[in-house]
Amino acid sequence: MSQQPQTAAILHVRVQPRASRNEVVGYQGEVLRVRVTAPPEDGRSNDAVVALLAESLGVPKSRVRILRGHASRNKVVSVESLSLEEATRRLEAL
Repeated sequence: MSQQPQTAAILHVRVQPRASRNEVVGYQGEVLRVRVTAPPEDGRSNDAVVALLAESLGVPKSRVRILRGHASRNKVVSVESLSLEEATRRLEAL
C-alpha cells in the first residue's frame, strides 16, 4: 500500500508587525500581505502569523509552518494538505 504524496501550498508572505489588528490584506503580485498586532520579539509575530493563516485558511495551526524568514518580514510559509490554488482561493474569498 503506497502513501499519497502530501500536498503543501508554499506561500510568500510579507508581514507587518505591531499593526492595529490581525488581518490578511491580500495579494500584491505573488506576495501575500498580512498584518499582526504582535511585536517582532521572541517569535511572537511568527506565532501570530501562523495562527492568522491557520484561521483564515480553515486548517489547524499544526499544518502551517514558517520555512524561511523567521527573523524577517518576508517569510516562506508551508500549508500542509492544501494546494496552492485552494489556499489562494480561500484567501481571496476573505
